[in-house]
Parts: sequence; structure tokens; C-alpha cells
Amino acid sequence: MSTDRLDWDTLRVFRVVAELSSMSAAAARLGESPPTISRKIDELERSIGTQVFLRSTRGVELTDAGKLVLRHVAAMAEAADSLHRETAQGGETVQGAITIGTGDGLGPYWIAPKLYEFYRDHPRVQIKLKVSDSAPDLHEGDADIGIVFQEPRDREIIAHRLGVQHYVGFASEDYLRDHGKPESIFDYHKHRCILHTSYVNQVNRWAPKMSELRKMVDFALITNSGTAIAEACAKGGGIAILPSYMSYIDRRLVPLDLPELAPVRFWITYTERVRRLPHGKLVIDWLMKIFDSQDAVWFADEFVHPRDYAAKVKLLFPEKQREK
Repeated sequence: MSTDRLDWDTLRVFRVVAELSSMSAAAARLGESPPTISRKIDELERSIGTQVFLRSTRGVELTDAGKLVLRHVAAMAEAADSLHRETAQGGETVQGAITIGTGDGLGPYWIAPKLYEFYRDHPRVQIKLKVSDSAPDLHEGDADIGIVFQEPRDREIIAHRLGVQHYVGFASEDYLRDHGKPESIFDYHKHRCILHTSYVNQVNRWAPKMSELRKMVDFALITNSGTAIAEACAKGGGIAILPSYMSYIDRRLVPLDLPELAPVRFWITYTERVRRLPHGKLVIDWLMKIFDSQDAVWFADEFVHPRDYAAKVKLLFPEKQREK
């Protein structure tokens, strides 16, 4: 096969079809007709001499060869993006404003503290952080990029799962000294408990044991402010239900030596229009990097108890520990 026969536009179409697992959805996103999309995939398969998709009434599924092609296409796209960034740095600096819509936890406690890293490399890109309990409507302009807790079904919205928030109980040293430690989650009803209002709305997606717990516990404080929860807990106000990463963020919060209460998945969402913006692509890539579970083990699919963070990081990155 001659590489001269490969067309980047065809490879780009292939990548969108693979991402959406649907030729009709890819056609809608790219503004093409389904027959045109199908024809381009046929051309690609003829060019490389192998089948890249298995077609069915439910959509398309990558073959083993298709998965290999996708890895190479992703590498090509990254190389093209790097070329764009490097030439932009040598000439006109990338600039523009991007609005990120996020909840009361991940926005203030994880994204905001890391913005200095982004601004260090991209000082002309402005980030607008919009915090809300509800998912932003990207079509209506609520935000350019959303961090949401339910995968969108709109085929015009691009979504990638960023990770999982694992909820556990926290208390302060003073509270545990005065009131003792619960031996199981069903001891929570003996304690003052603190909950975020958005967790109440998410409870149907939480573990069954948490649904039962909610029936038993009369929460002392329910608020829509993550800051209020963290401060009330840190000052001895009770046991707070918080994402496990708060142990890393706020050392005043002591994680209870109990299993997690619930795993809640979250996604990054954006439109093709935003992805095509140079500054939009920069922000998307940066967000995906800071939520990478290889570094941020608390966002991994598998629950890692806060007491085991140090050991987990040491296991993953022994060279980092030696450097320290």
C-alpha cells in the first residue's frame, strides 16, 4: 500500500465514526450525508486493504485492524496539533476565552488550583469557570466545555469519561475524639452528618447501601456549597460525605476507615466547534491531563482508599519517590 493513497480528510472521518460508533451520527456532526461517510470509509478500507469496521443495525464496531488504525490516526492528529502549537508559539500566540461549566466540587477544588499551570504555558487564553449544580447546555451557550455527571445522549456533543469520584466519609480529629468513630456505614445514624444537595439528586445512581443509609440518617446539614461542607466538617460539625480526593486537598479532613459509599462517573463534554478552536483544543487537552488517573489515583475506576494514596503513587511511580 502506498501512503500517497491515504487522505487525511478520510482519516478524520474515520476517527469521528470510531468515536461515535455510528456513521449517521458522524454524518450529522461533520455536516455530510450518511452515504458520503460510508463511501469514505469504503475508500479507506480499499486503500489499506483491510476492514476497519464491523457494521450492524446497532452501528459500527472497530475491528482489530481498525483499532490499530485508530491509534495511528490519533498519533497523527496529536502531531498535527503539536505542529500547530509550536508554530503558533513561534508566531502568533494562541488566545481567546473558554467557559468551563462544572460542579461545586471539581471546579473550585480540582480545576481552579491548577489553573496557574495552564496560564504559565498559555497566558493569553482566558478561562471562565462557571459553577452550577446543573449540567451546562452547550448548545445554548451555557459553557463551551462541561464537566458533567451523566453521559449526554446528544450525538452532537462529544463526551469522554474523565474518571470516577469515590465518595467516603470524613470527620475532624476533634469530632472523632468527642464522638468516636463509626464502625460501619450503618453507624452513621448515630452521628451528625453533612451532605451536598447535588448528592441527594444523584442518589439513585449511588450504591444501594447508600440509598438505605439515606433513609436512616437525619442529616444535620444539607447545603449546595462544597466549601460550607468542608469547613463545617473541618471544624467538628459532623461527618461529611465527600469525594475521596478531598483527603489530598484538605489535610484537616480525616477519612474514615470504611469502604466507599458510592462511585459516581463524570465526563468532559464539548462540541466539534470548540474542539476546532486552537484555544479550545488547548483547554480540552489540559483538562484531560489533570484528570489522568495515572497521576490522580483518586479518579481511577478502582477505589483507592485515601490511606493508601501514598503507597499507590509509589507503586505507579517509584522514580518519583526516589527523586523526593
